[in-house]
Amino acid sequence: MITQDDFTRIKNDANGNPRYVCHFLNFCTAKDDDVKPWDISAKYELALSRARKMGGRKFHNKQYGGGVVFQCYELRTLCEDINKAMKAIEKA
Repeated sequence: MITQDDFTRIKNDANGNPRYVCHFLNFCTAKDDDVKPWDISAKYELALSRARKMGGRKFHNKQYGGGVVFQCYELRTLCEDINKAMKAIEKA
């Protein structure tokens, strides 16, 4: 379950919109560990594909390795939406 504490506030984008970043492992489930627990790059690609469906993008920065960035004004709502989507993935 992802919470607001899992996100780090970063600089606004060029238009002044607030952005938040979290680690890609927040988008991995226990089922993902069963397939190839040692293959981090596969987990990263899987997490990015899930995050993109929720509006996330790859965070290209040295300060935060393996980050997924979201542009949002209401972080609480974003967390709720991500948790709903992750529960649906876990059920499938």
